[in-house]
Amino acid sequence: MPKKGKKAKIPLSDEDQLLLFQQKLLAEEEAAKKKERLLTQFLKDKLAKEEHNSALNLNKINTQWRTVLREVKTRELHKDIEILSQTFERVVDCKDSVIKSLAKDLTEAEEQYAHALRSHLHNIDQLLTLQRRRLSLLEESYNVELDVLTKEFETERKTITDQHEKEIRYLQDVFMAMEQNYVDSEYESKLEFQSMWDDLKNKNLEEKHFLRLQLENIVEDLWRRFQDALKNYTDATEDRKIAFETLKVKDEKSSKEIEMQMKKIQKLQEAIGILKGKIIAHSRESEWQNQCIRNDKELVHVQLRKLKAQRTQARGVSQENLVKLTLESNATLKDLKKVVEKGEKILKLAEICRKFETEEEKVLPFYSSVLTPMEQEEVERQNQEDLTEELAKVMADYSGMENFWKRYNKVKLEVLSLQHRRVQLLEISGKLREMLKQYLDGISVSDEVLSQLNPLFIVNHRSNLPQLSAPAQSAQSGDRGPPTTYNIIEAAHVVSHTL
Repeated sequence: MPKKGKKAKIPLSDEDQLLLFQQKLLAEEEAAKKKERLLTQFLKDKLAKEEHNSALNLNKINTQWRTVLREVKTRELHKDIEILSQTFERVVDCKDSVIKSLAKDLTEAEEQYAHALRSHLHNIDQLLTLQRRRLSLLEESYNVELDVLTKEFETERKTITDQHEKEIRYLQDVFMAMEQNYVDSEYESKLEFQSMWDDLKNKNLEEKHFLRLQLENIVEDLWRRFQDALKNYTDATEDRKIAFETLKVKDEKSSKEIEMQMKKIQKLQEAIGILKGKIIAHSRESEWQNQCIRNDKELVHVQLRKLKAQRTQARGVSQENLVKLTLESNATLKDLKKVVEKGEKILKLAEICRKFETEEEKVLPFYSSVLTPMEQEEVERQNQEDLTEELAKVMADYSGMENFWKRYNKVKLEVLSLQHRRVQLLEISGKLREMLKQYLDGISVSDEVLSQLNPLFIVNHRSNLPQLSAPAQSAQSGDRGPPTTYNIIEAAHVVSHTL
């Protein structure tokens, strides 16, 4: 008998098999989708946990790092305060030294000013002595010319006086001859006048006798009339007569005064004539003197023109020298300004660099030579063989810059060493950045991270990095390749999955 539990297998048709196969595919798809949803949910939960843990660890690291940084910063601040106090004391000392140097410069400037003033006064005294000599020479030449002119004047005056006396004697002789001729002509004219006077006198006597008879009759008649008119007149002009008498007395006084004034006028006219003669003589002398003075004036004008030409030429030369001096002084001032600006810049840079100096540099700013005495002597001997006089003078001028060049060379060596150290630190920082980037890529989840190999990405206790075989590792270690990488798993993740 056949068993009850077992059923006979019924052969399925193709349609049933197809349906069954489709159902299996749907079930597998649903299981795959469910698995994917579970996987995405698991990854989201893991990502949230990782983010929470990374934030917590980051906060812890930041707190610890901040405490460390605070301690380091406090130590640095204490050191900076000590350095600043030392630099402040050094700056105060530098300022005191600068003040002392400025006071010294001021005293030197005052001494230079006093020296310049003394030299200026000495030059002025020399110029005054030179001017006095020049004036004495001019005075001597003037006195010589004056003596010459006085001698010539005396000789000419003597010749003029001699000629004047000769002319006076000639005129006296002429006057005597003319007076003799006048006396002879006067005697003859007197004789003629006397004869004519006698004739006229006789005629006049005859006419006078005839007229006398006529006039007596007329006079008697007129006398009577006159007596009548006189009585009438006296009666009528008694008051006027009195006034006339008074006016007559006044007229006499005025006539006397007029005579006196006429005498004075005559005397004054005589004095004027004498003075006119003197004026004519003086005018002749003054004309001659003026002519001499004009000649002297022309000579002085010629000398003045020569002196003006010399002065203009000297002024042009001095002006050219002044222009050259101003140009050179402006150029020197510009160069000195550049030097001062460079010096101020150097001092500012020195002040800035002094802040960064170490205690050793503050105590010993100048390094000592590392050469032995024998080597130093050999170097000096070689330098002396190669030296010339000009180069030795230049080196002597710049001997004061030896300490500066020591500090400069020291700073230059430190700069080169710091540049070399900077290159090394940049390489180290680049390596550290690459390691930090690898670490951050390992703890973060993104499309870029998921697309690349990640040592911290573990699914089902497996990493996505390819494992190297033993021979390959041995070959790499033999070739001294890059060091092996180790997978690092967070402890919180392991605990959450084990418990």
